[in-house]
Amino acid sequence: MMTYSKKESEYLLKLARDAIASSFTKSPLPVQDIPANCLEKRACFVTLTQEGRLRGCIGHLAPTQELYKDVIDCARAAAFGDPRFAPLQKGGLDKIKIEVSILSLLKKLDLSGQDAILEYFKENKPGVIIKKGPRQATFLPQVWDGLPNPADFLAQLCQKAGLPRDEWENDLEIETYDIEKIKE
Repeated sequence: MMTYSKKESEYLLKLARDAIASSFTKSPLPVQDIPANCLEKRACFVTLTQEGRLRGCIGHLAPTQELYKDVIDCARAAAFGDPRFAPLQKGGLDKIKIEVSILSLLKKLDLSGQDAILEYFKENKPGVIIKKGPRQATFLPQVWDGLPNPADFLAQLCQKAGLPRDEWENDLEIETYDIEKIKE
């Protein structure tokens, strides 16, 4: 996992905020002096919170474009396109905190049996993706803070994917990832 410097981290957070601000004014977003690490293809999530509560979270699980472009797209989508929330209003920009989670490459979890899976997640707290047929869902590693019990975590993740809560006990594809979290 790559580690981003303080300068790179500040650049990405400012870029996310500027991307949202430029959407209000419909003005072009000047992007210049991009740090070299931000030119690499990486996937990210941008999470917005207000008074400690989730206000929007959108991202990609696999790299499709340069990190700085993904931050711009995800910041705007979290502010204006997260279906769980009304679009952010101009006056709300000063009230939100921004967090950028940069993902590692995905790793397939090759464990069989409920006990092995629960033990793995008890010891490790990665980001998790579950897939079954056309359904899939993910929780970032931060979700472990609110759902520390692996069985509860997996049940909630199944529910998010529109699957029965106990579907994780069956044949389900599970992938994991780590993140580097950058926040204001």
